[in-house]
Amino acid sequence: MRKTLFGMDLAANRREFLKGTVGAGILLVGLSAARAQTEQGGTPVTGGHLKLGLDGGSTTDTLDPAGYISAFAFVLARSFGDHLVESDPVTGKPVPSIAESWESSDNAKTWTFKIRNDVEFHNGKKLTVDDVVKTLQRHSDEKSRSGALGFLKAIASIEGHGNELVVKLSESNVDLPLIFTAYHLVIQPNGGYDNPSEGIGTGPYKLVNFEPGVRALFEKNKNDWRERGHVDSFEIIVMNDATARTAAITAGKVHFVNSIGAKTVPLLKRVAGLQILDTPSRGHFTMPMQVDKAPFDNADLRLALKYAVDREAILKTALGGYGTIGNDFPINATYPYFPADIEQRAYDPDKAAFHFKKSGHDGPVVLRTADGIFSGAVDTALLFQESAKKAGIKVDVKREPADGYWTNVWRATPFCLSYYGSRLTQDLMYATEHLSDSPANETNFNRPDFDKIIKEARSEADDAKRAELYHAAAVMVRDEGGSIIPVFNNYLNAAGKRLKGYIHDVGNDMSNGYIASRVWLEA
Repeated sequence: MRKTLFGMDLAANRREFLKGTVGAGILLVGLSAARAQTEQGGTPVTGGHLKLGLDGGSTTDTLDPAGYISAFAFVLARSFGDHLVESDPVTGKPVPSIAESWESSDNAKTWTFKIRNDVEFHNGKKLTVDDVVKTLQRHSDEKSRSGALGFLKAIASIEGHGNELVVKLSESNVDLPLIFTAYHLVIQPNGGYDNPSEGIGTGPYKLVNFEPGVRALFEKNKNDWRERGHVDSFEIIVMNDATARTAAITAGKVHFVNSIGAKTVPLLKRVAGLQILDTPSRGHFTMPMQVDKAPFDNADLRLALKYAVDREAILKTALGGYGTIGNDFPINATYPYFPADIEQRAYDPDKAAFHFKKSGHDGPVVLRTADGIFSGAVDTALLFQESAKKAGIKVDVKREPADGYWTNVWRATPFCLSYYGSRLTQDLMYATEHLSDSPANETNFNRPDFDKIIKEARSEADDAKRAELYHAAAVMVRDEGGSIIPVFNNYLNAAGKRLKGYIHDVGNDMSNGYIASRVWLEA
């Protein structure tokens, strides 16, 4: 069995994988993007003002990339900022960005990235290796609250030598270039130490105005270091209400909206010229139970609730069939090393009732959710309430305000609705969602033996052994963790007839966040 990553033969291409080159990399991503755009809309047109209606915006939003967690912030980061490495939209392979090339030692513990010398920040300052060093140091600091901290823990040192960045790891990691594609890791002046919320980057668009919870306005970066971006300007308008997004795209007030409900698709399909953008994903709904807080520190109660979920009903009703069934670990069949032989957990009211009685818990279970945090969140909670009732389990669904949900509810309460978007590797997904020291570990899962498995898999070159390690990790999370993962959703977005060039990126939703710099508007 040969090692593959999104169709790339890693055994045959190990040298290519560990060594990025500007020529091959930029050409690869350029050809992939061009092919995808040709399929979606033909020859690009320049000019115009693009309007995006997105959910996830809040009055508590910040411009500091370390704290980004929503769809709104995701597109914000990809628009004003650049990253050390990007990923190819078709293959998922790492390709150059601020780093024009890279090499690794044979054991993948020492990495050398050659930094471009022709990049300028929006404030006119020339980007230097020190800016890159400081950016990575800030996000990897033990005191950091960065969403990227969990998968930067293996960095032992970060140094600049001339025009080269040298990163030394405490353990091998052949996926390191892909880790540096994380949207939190926007390269900032002095790494963001001076003013992390300044909104200054090197990306294709300059941030002109930012109103938390309302909108963000951008204009084309005329001094961009590479040719990208077709529209002259664009804005992201916060539309947390699904009905408002539907009305806006139907009336032509915006060119694109994200996260449309599956129930809305038939209605939107009847609107002349409207496009439904359906992209398979690794994103998944979660109902995290914090395993260190009562009553969810009880393993039998957690199992009871996992058996009380009617996953088929959620897929059919909340997603309209646009997705796949989950099995309480955050990996689906799109990933290499997917453990297909693990038995699918099915809805079983009798088993749910058995474990609930065994847990000794008395009284209702409170589940928090909100409209606007992601499409299907409230429906999922209500469907769970109904399916659990058949097992004799009372679930009180408490609707919280969408504004501030990710600050005041997620991780601040022991049981709520949550959501995770795609990650390019199993390692990145587990490192974000389940490693004990990750700031985004929403269940507070803390198992040294699990952490050890993930770290071993990260550095394991043998294909079969790596698969075995990921299998063990999946079983542990599924049976002992606090995550209820009922479904993996497809990304459902809608666009007006003028929007062209949309790329269905394997990396993540909204063309991996790069929608503003990839699409164009026909006259």
